Amino acid sequence: MRASTVYIWMAAVLTLANAIMFTTYAVYYVNGLGLSPLQLLLVGTALELTILLFEIPTGVFADTRGRRLSVIIGIAIVGSAFILEGSVPLIFALTGGLLSLFAGVVLAEVFRGIGETFISGASIAWITDEVGEKQVGDLLLKSNSINIGAGIAGILLSMLLSSLSLNLPYLVGGVLYLLLALFLLFKMKESLTVHEAEEFSSHVSHAAATMKSGLAIIRRSAVLPALMVSVFFAGAGLEGIDRLWEAHLLTSFQLPEVFGFTPSVWIGLITLCASLLTFLATAAVRKLVNTEEAGAIAFFLSILTVIQIACTIGFAAAGEFLWALISFLLLAMVRNVKSPLYDAWIIQHIPSESRSTTLSMISVFDAFGQTVGGPVVGAAGTRYTVRTSLLLSAVFLFPVLLVFMRARKLYKMKKDQQNGAHL
Repeated sequence: MRASTVYIWMAAVLTLANAIMFTTYAVYYVNGLGLSPLQLLLVGTALELTILLFEIPTGVFADTRGRRLSVIIGIAIVGSAFILEGSVPLIFALTGGLLSLFAGVVLAEVFRGIGETFISGASIAWITDEVGEKQVGDLLLKSNSINIGAGIAGILLSMLLSSLSLNLPYLVGGVLYLLLALFLLFKMKESLTVHEAEEFSSHVSHAAATMKSGLAIIRRSAVLPALMVSVFFAGAGLEGIDRLWEAHLLTSFQLPEVFGFTPSVWIGLITLCASLLTFLATAAVRKLVNTEEAGAIAFFLSILTVIQIACTIGFAAAGEFLWALISFLLLAMVRNVKSPLYDAWIIQHIPSESRSTTLSMISVFDAFGQTVGGPVVGAAGTRYTVRTSLLLSAVFLFPVLLVFMRARKLYKMKKDQQNGAHL
């Protein structure tokens, strides 16, 4: 099986499993486990703090021991963590409350965070080496289109499973992760040998050399240092949106009484509509953007970030449910389209030998932003309103826009210099 096909299958199954779990996870947390708003934020903080601690070591592991091995280990760990999270009510009952529901969720999220760091960076680094930097951008957009179909199926399954039992989506999603790990064990190949043991006296020295190489790549780049700072602010802003958008819709507005829809059904339908919009937008982006040219991607990312900021402000300030719904649907669509473009853009700045490590370093700043910014955004919501938290999230996105605009300017200057040299 070709590497591109394996990657598409892997991404689709992960999207399916995540949609099954995360479409109704807030209902499971709040109605099923009785978590408070503060506990919801602390769960997110525990996850991001774990990622912050393990991201770089696991990135070095991927670059020195193999991206394939890192991805398979990570998917297996995450799948086990999700099964644990879905089993929290059962564990609580069997232990007589010895392990609280909140502590059980935090423990599961810590294990999930460790697994996520094995996957983060390694999967993109693996497929980039297999298909090449020039081809990976279009592959990521193609995969994103297929993922939308998998996500829609997952949303529908999530609504069905949560109607039977609120913890059932986590159990099913976890099992899908474990089955995927088994599939990859037999089908995922790695043509590039990423570690040459004979050149180093030990794996430790090789890991140190890889870490040093990743730092050197960031220092030499004209774009990456500023990107690291912007990623911190983006992490802070997006954490607030991810944790609070359901709460904003459910608490700030009166949901329309249509066919007796429950909150779980409403959240599922909204997510479904966002997926359909993403499918249409992704198809258009594949035709409009030359993913082989970093400058073109940076320009389009700038446009999408402007729309993202505007939609976040509109979502926070909306006085009626309809306007909040429209703003959120556009916001979700833009974020989903940006993700593969951003991945395609960033990997064009990183050489293969330290790609996983460098991507992990960037992810550390994202996790740090979410760890620090999440409580700040949450505190603003507690002190004032959820709308205040969302507006603060929009402010945190402005540094990201500045980085994309600066990158676009640098690419244009470089291109003008090259054209002048040919005259």
